[in-house]
Amino acid sequence: MSWVGAVPLGPACSPVGFAATGARTGWLFAERGGGRHGACHYGGVAHTSASAGMLLRHVRTGRARSRADLVALTGASRNTVSARVDQLIAANLLEEGGRGGSTGGRPPTLLQFNSRAGCVLAVDLGVTSVDVAVTDLAAQILATVGHPIDIADGPRAVLAEVDRLAQKVLAEAGLGAADVCAVGVGVPGPVEFSTGRPSHPPIMPGWHDYPIPSAFGRYGCPVYVDNDVNVMALGEIGIAGSVQDVLVVKVGTGIGCGVIVEGRVYRGAQGSAGDIGHIYVAQPDGRTVVCRCGNENCLEAIAGGGALLRHAVAAGLRVGSTREVVELAVQGDGPALELVRGAGRTIGTVLAALVNFFNPHRIVMTGGVAQAGAPLLAGIREAVYGRSMPLAARALEITVSDAPDLSGRIGAALMAIEQFLDEDSVEALAR
Repeated sequence: MSWVGAVPLGPACSPVGFAATGARTGWLFAERGGGRHGACHYGGVAHTSASAGMLLRHVRTGRARSRADLVALTGASRNTVSARVDQLIAANLLEEGGRGGSTGGRPPTLLQFNSRAGCVLAVDLGVTSVDVAVTDLAAQILATVGHPIDIADGPRAVLAEVDRLAQKVLAEAGLGAADVCAVGVGVPGPVEFSTGRPSHPPIMPGWHDYPIPSAFGRYGCPVYVDNDVNVMALGEIGIAGSVQDVLVVKVGTGIGCGVIVEGRVYRGAQGSAGDIGHIYVAQPDGRTVVCRCGNENCLEAIAGGGALLRHAVAAGLRVGSTREVVELAVQGDGPALELVRGAGRTIGTVLAALVNFFNPHRIVMTGGVAQAGAPLLAGIREAVYGRSMPLAARALEITVSDAPDLSGRIGAALMAIEQFLDEDSVEALAR
């Protein structure tokens, strides 16, 4: 029984028999939006789908707390709603709780999502480290572990280490392979989302077209793989509960952008949307810098972590890593501050074009270089507000992530949960 990308090649695991133990991270999962099927309108009244999957979504997101709420929300008959709720209870996805407040009749029986009906593995794979977590179906972390890796060691060696860490966190949470209902993986390179295969990733030598989902065959469940910035973007909007249009920009070894449209990740036709690190940026002195992708003057090559370190060494700073440059800037070192602010201006020039084109509500900066905070933001804001059209930038927020260390794991978990509990999958589970 195996799965490739989002396409099942065998039956899904049943969400039963899950025992939630181990450390938990207090995190509220707030998903918005009406799912994949839009509302229909009859006589000016909106009626949403009354499928089992959509009813579950309404309860998961807090829109509905009882059968009566679901009837009012969907316009479906009481018998239809009750029958489908009973199916979801039998499938262990919903639970009945206490009584709600009375409005004159019998108090309604409250419904709640059973987040303990299964678990997911969340993998946040970076260039030099990996974090693996096991979460419940509300994306609350039950156990997590991090470990240094070198992405250049290739997929077999790296994914073998990921598998070892996955078994470790499952054991720590008191769970086994049979409890895992889905796996979410974020990787630092372009990914064809439908297959879970990296596509010519510049900083992942040896990973092109590798079937990452195959490394998780022992779990017999769907495996979803996406670019790490898309995954971090999911984590950011999940934590904030936002349904806005957002750009989540990661500045580290590379530079990438997760594009959120009305609360959902926009991946583009083949999954490469947001790869801003390889946008051409002209240099004022006319010089050229060759990027690792082979092109010249890519944003990443001029303002990414590697470029920041190179410029710092050339300026005579005694540093051996990008992190040390960032630490100097945080401590107020003048030359380091100016280098970080200059990188911010360059990045802001590209973001200004995106603001004019996309008109987002906010931009969230994350990644190792973003930990410099104020000086990076100062440079970005200077360029964005100076070069964007007034209407596009009038209410624009530009901030640093509140949870940069968690967003990758939470986002990977949310990606897996969102796919595992989509309408079609829940319909199959509730039969």
